Amino acid sequence: MKLDDQTHAPLPKLPPRLADSHKGDYGRALLIGGSRGMSGAISLAGRAALRSGAGLVTLAVPHSVQEVVAGYEPSYMTHALADANGQIAATSADEVVELAKGATVLALGPGLGRDPALTEFVARLHREIVKPLVVDADGLFALAERADALLKPGGNRVLTPHPGEFARLMGERPQPARRVEAAVKLAQRDSTGRTTVVLKGHGTVVTDGRRYSINQTGNPGMATGGSGDVLTGIITGILCQGMSPFDAARLGAHVHGLAGDLAAEELGQVSLIATDLIDYLPFAFQAAAG
Repeated sequence: MKLDDQTHAPLPKLPPRLADSHKGDYGRALLIGGSRGMSGAISLAGRAALRSGAGLVTLAVPHSVQEVVAGYEPSYMTHALADANGQIAATSADEVVELAKGATVLALGPGLGRDPALTEFVARLHREIVKPLVVDADGLFALAERADALLKPGGNRVLTPHPGEFARLMGERPQPARRVEAAVKLAQRDSTGRTTVVLKGHGTVVTDGRRYSINQTGNPGMATGGSGDVLTGIITGILCQGMSPFDAARLGAHVHGLAGDLAAEELGQVSLIATDLIDYLPFAFQAAAG
């Protein structure tokens, strides 16, 4: 199958906001993750979803870290899930499935933690949730343990692995000269054709198995903890506004890298941290819209 190279196609744009619009018009994001010692990851993703235009953002986290997560940002809401040793209890799956009914888009994985019970938790959500779902970090670790879940997801999915996570999912690291081919192979594991892959790294590859794009923005200063969590939040926020998964991933990768480039111009690459990316997102979105 010949793939459509969208690398140099015009970037998708978010539509202008109507004067009489309200927060409900821009989607409800539900982000699931966080654990004791990793509350920052889900908080970064939530803040990035807000800065990327989601109308309402809720973070579903273990009860033990709810207050900490809520303290990072007053503009999102938090929902406490049952706690098992500082992680989300796997018995919360029914509750999350119910919460998903009121969401526009979900994200799963930042700071979630790793446990055999969480592996089944993630696999079930991936299979059953019909809303668009962005999966990153520990969510990808769980899917690597239950690869059968990748074959028939319940709805549109965006997977955002870095090369190490990709290796766990596919059994081998992507070769630098064959990153597009590798990402396409992962996307095509989904027999329903509803999975978009964002293979992170220098020249991030975005593909839905039929077309692909290689991102042109970003710099080595973004090689810092939390950068991927920010990307998860950006894509989630864009999806909330009605963009297709491939276009949302493509625009998300661009503005994520551009925010990093703008931040590096002011702060330098060495001192760049993930919260800087969020601070520069408004300028990146303005530039992308222009």
